[in-house]
Amino acid sequence: MANIKSQKKRILTNEKARQRNAAIKSELKTAIRAVNTAVVSEDKEAASTALVTAGRKIDKAVTKGVLHKNNAANHKSAISKKVNAL
Repeated sequence: MANIKSQKKRILTNEKARQRNAAIKSELKTAIRAVNTAVVSEDKEAASTALVTAGRKIDKAVTKGVLHKNNAANHKSAISKKVNAL
């Protein structure tokens, strides 16, 4: 454990940020999984709505600093390819 007051505070804030980032990543995985299940069931309408919500969540994660913009672009491209293939 750190002895310096500012470092103790950083430890606490880092833990809060880690939990927040984990929650956002979990939401992302759930949204992407919803797109994939809609694609597997070949439901074009459900897949397109899930794609829109997943895209929004991915963009939100980029603005919050959870994902890098190129990583987000790769995710969005991959799921949109699957939806467009229907």
